[in-house]
Amino acid sequence: MIRRVVTIGFAVAVVGVVAGAQTPRPASPRGSAEVQIGGPEGKWIEITYGRPLLRGRTNVFGAGAEYGQKLYAGAPVWRAGADVSTRLKTELPLNIGNQTVSPGEYSLFVDLKENNWTLIVSSWAAKPTGRDPNKEALWGAYDYTPAKDVARVAMKVERIPISIEQLTWGFVDVTPAGGRLVLWWENTMASAPFTVGP
Repeated sequence: MIRRVVTIGFAVAVVGVVAGAQTPRPASPRGSAEVQIGGPEGKWIEITYGRPLLRGRTNVFGAGAEYGQKLYAGAPVWRAGADVSTRLKTELPLNIGNQTVSPGEYSLFVDLKENNWTLIVSSWAAKPTGRDPNKEALWGAYDYTPAKDVARVAMKVERIPISIEQLTWGFVDVTPAGGRLVLWWENTMASAPFTVGP
């Protein structure tokens, strides 16, 4: 009897391992970047986003008249990630591009022009799937309009000497007064300053 229970338990474990191994990974896993302003008792800023990989691709941004078009994929701007719209959640007021971004949740987009990127903070909500019928939210950047823009700011675009495989958002040069939002992918780094509001 014990032998039978052990054999059944082993078979169940093997099936579980095989089934787990067959579960596909998402093409663009979710990621997040967080920063706490004001020390251990401070408030948080968070960016959540889909993280596409290069997977052997080169020159993902393109060049000339085609710059950014593959990433737009038919949308008017880039979702600055993959799948669900890139989201910014802030617990404190921020100044971005001389405009106030009140505490709350927003979508982030980037208007891509060669050597001229613009970060867009928008009050558009995000759909959890592309099949969601909600007309007050967006899937990625499809159907984006600037009607709900809260802030726009030019990004500093730089070429870096390494290739970043997976798109990454982060925070750099952070002080109690502000810092920079940064996006890295392939050989490009783009950043935008923010300051903490009153």
